[in-house]
Order: sequence, then C-alpha cells, then structure tokens
Amino acid sequence: MAYCPTDSVEIYYEVHGSGPPLLLVSGLGGGTWSWYGQIPYFSRRYTTIVFDNRGAGRSSMPPGPYTMSDFASDTLALMDHLGIERCFLAGLSMGGMIAQETVLRAPGRFQALALGCTHCGGDVRISPDPEVIARFTENEGLSQEEIIGKNLPFFFSRRAMEEDPEAVEAYRKAQMSVPLQPPEAFHAQLAAIQTFDCCDRLGSLSVPTLVVTGTEDVLVPPGNAHILARRIPGAVLVELEGAGHALHAECRDELNRLLDDFFSGRPIHMGENRE
Repeated sequence: MAYCPTDSVEIYYEVHGSGPPLLLVSGLGGGTWSWYGQIPYFSRRYTTIVFDNRGAGRSSMPPGPYTMSDFASDTLALMDHLGIERCFLAGLSMGGMIAQETVLRAPGRFQALALGCTHCGGDVRISPDPEVIARFTENEGLSQEEIIGKNLPFFFSRRAMEEDPEAVEAYRKAQMSVPLQPPEAFHAQLAAIQTFDCCDRLGSLSVPTLVVTGTEDVLVPPGNAHILARRIPGAVLVELEGAGHALHAECRDELNRLLDDFFSGRPIHMGENRE
C-alpha cells in the first residue's frame, strides 16, 4: 500500500498503467474504489492516479471541518510526492470542486481539466431540493447497506434504476467493498462543500476545460454546469441526456470516451453545447 505524507495527513493512493499522467479526484465519501469503471480504460494509455481524499478510505481522518483548500493542498502534495510536474485532471462532484480549487492555485501544472456533476459554490450555486439533501445526509442508525440503498436513487436516474440493474449493482458492490465512512468524517467533508466558493475566481482560468452534467442530476442540478461553462473562459459544456449524478457509473463508457477525446485534443461531438 502506498501513502503520501503531508504536514497533517497521509493520503492513500494507487498508480495504474503508463503514459501521460491523469489524476482522478473522487467525490464526497469516495476514493480509489470509485473509479472501477475508469481505471481499466484509462490505464491503457495514461498513468492513472487515484487516491482516497482525507476523511475517506485508507487516508487519514483528522478532526474536521475540512475546506477545499485542504483538499487542494493534499492533491498538490500527492503530485509532488510522485514527481508529477504537469498532468490531466478530472474531478466528479466534490472532486470537481477540489479540482477547481487545485487548478486555480497552480494552473501551470495542468494540461486540461474535466469537471463532472459539480458546481462552483457560493451564492450563485443552484441547490438541490431541501428534501433531497435532508434524506441524503440523514444516516443515523442505518447500516452501510441501508445507506447505500437509500442513496441509489440520488445517484442514478430513474431510467437507470429501472433499465440498467447491472450498472447499479456494480456501483453498489464498489461502495460495499470498503468500510463505512465514519459520520464525523462524512460531516467534515460535507462542511467543505458547504463553505466552498470559487465562482468569482473562475474567470482567471486559462486551462482547457470540459464541463459535463447529467440532465436528471438531483444532487447537483444541471444548471450548475451552465454557470461553470459561462464563467470558465472557453469551457466546453456537454449535457448527457437522461443521466443522473453518478456519471462515472451510469454513463461509464460515454464519460470515458468524452474525457479521452477531450484530453487527446479530439473534437467533442456528443451533444456539444458551447456557452
């Protein structure tokens, strides 16, 4: 097992494959296991790096609350630890927030950026239905299996829940493969999302950026992707029709091809919409 030590935490990470470096950043409660649908694809042509955010998996879980600045520091420390001067970066959900903060801090270290099912925080953020958040964050007294089952409709579209049981089951199995995130770590990560705001700084970004959203995302409404695309100069916006929040699971093949095409400089043709 490989760990990157920082001043305050140890970050567990994995490196797969060879080629140009690609760093994948997971969302709330996620980690290395989240990328089961991406590692086999990208490791054939990229040095694919995945890691557990602080507060999740095998990484340290210091007392919270955490901030996006904390997560960005961890991400850059991992790059330094691995001797990576410049890489491609992709983040989903909270991972997309971490990615924004990281690129804003060190833009010269990234060749291109992909942001999926995420937002830039602050007052311009479009929030989900309060009932969705209340249900999603209320885990007291529930087992790991119960929490995962409760949350599946928040991560997948209704169509996927009804018509693609294999994708839903693969996601469920990945979530069950690791210990349940302690409540205090969950809320420490959640605090970073709640206090995040980089919207007014996005205009300074010069890194080529792809923004991807699912039109049926109930956790991060798709309007947030339009806000990102308007604020990031030259950003390309792609909406995946009918998709929910867990793009990496529900739209695995489509998302993989999108990211690969974008990072490789190939044209994006899948319902491309430039803001």
